[in-house]
This record gives sequence, structure tokens and C-alpha cells, in this order.
Amino acid sequence: MNRKTLFQLSCGLMGALATAGCTQASSKNEKQAPNIIYILADDLGIGDTSPYGQQLIRTPNLERMANEGMRFTQCYTGTSVSAPSRASLMTGLHTGHTFIRGNMRMEPEGQQDMPEGTYTMAHMFQEAGYATGCFGKWGLGYPGSKSDPVKAGFDEFFGYNCQTLAHDYYPDHLWDGTQRVEFPDNYKQAEGTYSADLIHQRALQYIRNHADKPFFAYLSYTLPHAELVLPKDSVYQAYCNLIPQEDEHPWKEERPNRRGAYGAVERPLATFASMVTRLDKYVGDVMSLLEELDIDDNTLIIFASDNGPHDEGGANPAYFKSSGPYRGIKRDLYEGGIRTPMIAYWPGHVKAGSTSDHLTAFWDMMPTFAELIDGNKDFQTDGISFVPTLLGKDKQEEHEYLYWEFHEKGGKQAVRYGNWKGVRLRVCCPEETVFELYDLSKDIHEDHNVASENPEIVEKLENIMKEARTESELFNFSRM
Repeated sequence: MNRKTLFQLSCGLMGALATAGCTQASSKNEKQAPNIIYILADDLGIGDTSPYGQQLIRTPNLERMANEGMRFTQCYTGTSVSAPSRASLMTGLHTGHTFIRGNMRMEPEGQQDMPEGTYTMAHMFQEAGYATGCFGKWGLGYPGSKSDPVKAGFDEFFGYNCQTLAHDYYPDHLWDGTQRVEFPDNYKQAEGTYSADLIHQRALQYIRNHADKPFFAYLSYTLPHAELVLPKDSVYQAYCNLIPQEDEHPWKEERPNRRGAYGAVERPLATFASMVTRLDKYVGDVMSLLEELDIDDNTLIIFASDNGPHDEGGANPAYFKSSGPYRGIKRDLYEGGIRTPMIAYWPGHVKAGSTSDHLTAFWDMMPTFAELIDGNKDFQTDGISFVPTLLGKDKQEEHEYLYWEFHEKGGKQAVRYGNWKGVRLRVCCPEETVFELYDLSKDIHEDHNVASENPEIVEKLENIMKEARTESELFNFSRM
């Protein structure tokens, strides 16, 4: 069934409760509308952090977020690679309806842009009187395109316009709005300015500059995506001592021109672990700054990841059990590729130490934020607000199904329908297409294909796969 509807929330009991809560908790700040900070990690697996079972990599700040906030166990991304997943997040549509449904590189830098006039989450915040800032990786256009961040609703942008160039942590340039900023100390593969730290500092400054009025901060950090590199500080040295060197296999690929390629790395496991801990420190810095500015009780932080863990550039998700108890990694539509961590932190509003198994996905974020800020609600979305779950009030509406598609490796589709999970492989070649069915209540690792035993469910999910999507000229299974 095609669930492309107008999102029209009433300003009834739920809105009144949310507003009352905001007013009470933020009276000392004389603000009613909550600030929203959305922190998006890059290729972080659900098993890479301690709130989700990681035993080796240290993430104390994310653990604090979970202990003082809400940990979601069934949060799904837009899909299993970056650009379409972020498009789903920004537009409130799943990948059967988004314009961007796959990674499509443009030259000399950037990705396929969204059409002019595409309504984004950032536009919604702007219309509600919010300052809007994006810091990190964009990946939904190219410099000067119709969906450059500053045309897509962001007042301020600093970082990588191109997701491919974001592989390089010592880039020769970044973008400050529409202005290219050069880094001569990184020319000729020199390692002078570490981009992730610089982007993080700009994000903190943005929060400080807008502490006295409502703001939306989209912190799309590039950690821990490959390439695997960072300053070799005391944290890195500690992981080198902790992880046996015989477990590590140096990444040998080294290219003359790094632009978008992965550089060589001697200790990939220690480097990856250090990058995750560095990301965790960024989260702690944000939390500490909110406390310093006395706006922590009026600011909702959401932490998530854009897709499952990668195995590129020397990364080894098997070693860290990065996918947790799930099968698959980035580019898979099995659970490990699309089920990722999500933690919500909002002192005085989100119940401390709570866990939710509510079924949610990236396309739910836009309607959720619309309800929280009493913003525009007349936009097309496949999402459902999860404010009732977040605040523990009123009855939570549930999805009938969740849908994903993926346009590499022969094309893939997936549907989550209750506890049933359907996965179609090699969609572009009908004579080779395979349909797999899993009962997640009994088989969370998706090991046992029970399609032959449940023909009625297979037929139901195949119909959803047909009806849940509109045809795309750019991303067409029949043309792959």
C-alpha cells in the first residue's frame, strides 16, 4: 500500500502537553520552542557503542546519553548507503518516494542534487523561526547545485559538500556556505588540519552563537567512515596497547592522489576504535556546552547513524561485532545494514534510562520535529511522529510496514511488516530475482529463509514492494 499522505497533526491534547512540558522546563530560559540537535554518525554500526553492547570501544558519553535518555532498539535508516539515507532523513520520505535513491557521483565533486523546490526538514525549521545550521557531510548535491545546503534550508553550512571527498580527513578544502576554504597545510597529502575536529569546533560555535533563540543543528559528522586516520594522540596509543598487534592487518592501498580514496593505515583496528571514541567525545562536548549555556533542559539531542558499518579502507566490522546480533553491513538490506543506533536525550522530558522497541525510521524524524516545534504539518511524508513514545504520553501510531530499496549489486528491496522481513535480491534481473522471508521474532540474524513455507506472506510483501514505490527515471531497476 502506498502510504504517501499529507501529514496533518492537530494541535490538540498532544500538542498542548508537549508545549506545557517545554514551558515548564524552560521558564528560566524564557523559551517555549525546544532546540533540536541531530547528530548523525557515518557508517557507525549498532554494535559499535557501549549502549548497544560494545565491549572494547569506549563510548562513555553515549552511555551517559542512554542512561539519562531513551535508547531505541528498532530504529531504521533511510537505506544502507549514505546519499539516499540522508535524502530520506531530510525529506520525510522513504526510498520508494525520495528523488535520491542511490549514490550517484558528479564531477569534479558532489552527488546528484535534489530538484529545485524540494521541501526539507531545514525549510520547516526556518519557517518556524529557527536558526538552521549543518556541519559535516552534506552529500545531496554539488557546489552551486539546486540542493546546495544553503538552498536546502540551512542558514549556515560548514564541511564537505561531496560525500566522496569526505573520505579524506585531511582535505585540501572544505565549504563555508558557498565559499571554498583552502587548507594549504594539507596539500600534497600533508596532515595539517584534521577536518573532523575543525567541523566540530564550528558546530560548537554555532550552538554558542544561537543559545538565546531556537535553533536546529544538524551535526553530520564523518566519523568513523573510512579512510581510517586521525591524530595519533593518547587515545590512539591506548588502543594500540589494548588491541594485540597480531590481530591487525595493515591496509596497504595507498594512492598518489588521495581525493576520495583511502590512504594506507598501519593499525586499522586501533585507528577505527579511536575514531569512534573521538566521535563519542564530540557528543560529550555538545552535552557539556548545553549545560554551560543553561539550555540543556530545552534542547533535544538525537544521536543516530546513516547506515550500517563499512568494511572498507581496512575496517573490520567482524572484529568489533559492529553489526551487533544482526546479519549484514553497509550495502545490505539485512538488519545489520539498516538497523542502527538511536538515542534521544532531553532532560526533564525524555524518561531517563528508558528503552523503546517502537518501530521507527528516518522518514519519521521530520513529522516528529514538526510536532515538537508546532511547525508546518502540511507536507508529503511516509513518516509517523513518535512524540508519544518520546514523551511517554498518548497513544503511539504504528507503521503498517517499512520499505527500503537499494540500487547497487543488482538492485535490492526490503519490507518490514510486523515481525516479518522480506528481502528481494537481484531485482534488476527478473529471471534471477530471489525472494527471502524471515521471521524476526525467531530469527533475528536472518539465517532461515521461510519463504516456501509462507506463500501468503510472500505475496503480501511482494505486493507492498510493488505499491510502495513510484517509478524513478534516474533510479530504475529495469535500467540497471
